[in-house]
Amino acid sequence: MGFGVFIHRSDSIYNDRPAEQYQFPRPYLSRVEACVGDWIIYYEPSKVNDTRGYYAVAKVQQIIPDPVAPDMYLALIEPGTYLDFVNPVPFNGTDGLIERGLLNDQGRISGRAQSAVRPISPADFNRIIDLGLDTNELLLPRLDEVGPSTGFQDGQAPFEFEQSRDRLSYIGSRIVRDRIFRRIVLRAYDERCAITGLKLINGGGRAEVSAAHIRPVEVNGPDIVNNGIALSGTAHWMFDRGLISLSDDLEILISRQVNDLDSVQAFINKTRRALPPGRQFERPHPRFLQWHREHCFKQ
Repeated sequence: MGFGVFIHRSDSIYNDRPAEQYQFPRPYLSRVEACVGDWIIYYEPSKVNDTRGYYAVAKVQQIIPDPVAPDMYLALIEPGTYLDFVNPVPFNGTDGLIERGLLNDQGRISGRAQSAVRPISPADFNRIIDLGLDTNELLLPRLDEVGPSTGFQDGQAPFEFEQSRDRLSYIGSRIVRDRIFRRIVLRAYDERCAITGLKLINGGGRAEVSAAHIRPVEVNGPDIVNNGIALSGTAHWMFDRGLISLSDDLEILISRQVNDLDSVQAFINKTRRALPPGRQFERPHPRFLQWHREHCFKQ
């Protein structure tokens, strides 16, 4: 087992669903097999417009042959492990290359940087997690403040693995994941309720909206931005109870069981559609919206 980096583009031609599966060809099989049972970081290359860089972490559960594509495989992501970063991490930081294991003996970027799947050292993994989660909760030294290192020195490795375990325990906490999910979703929606269109800030400067999972965590809903939507208190209550839902094109659907239809229609924004995030990959995904309509919405 070992940490890895999976390259994924938001406009990928592969059958990728980062919170669920990663498709790859046979030449990468041994590299992906080395990550089974361990954690990987998703990276979007710099040539993609508005690239997110290193943008999420997840745990590889198993590999299966792709049932519909010959010589292709699927790395299945363990449910409940995917987590978007609060801050996408760029390939190059203020102190140089973030993934320092990509440097060759001459201090230049090696050809490994082009690999869609590659191993990553514990030191680089820890550094990216710290920068991506932007947290002061970890009572550990910042690894991005030390000099260049491949992370494989015999004397340092045990300490780095201990640090990795602390970080993985941290990101596995439901309290932590809920807090990170809220920050990501509210930022995508500019702290505005998607149903009412209202952006209300309380006296303490806190947005009066919450980050709702479209498919709940309790039924394997992932902590990914396109499974989230920003909702005010009343809208959140109605959404969770199936009194409102959304079509795939974000039309607001109102249940026949609503007992005050006029008030609800006055409550929602004038477009009669949920106000979407600005970036396409942040919009509610049709798979999650379909789940909500089929399992929660009261027709």
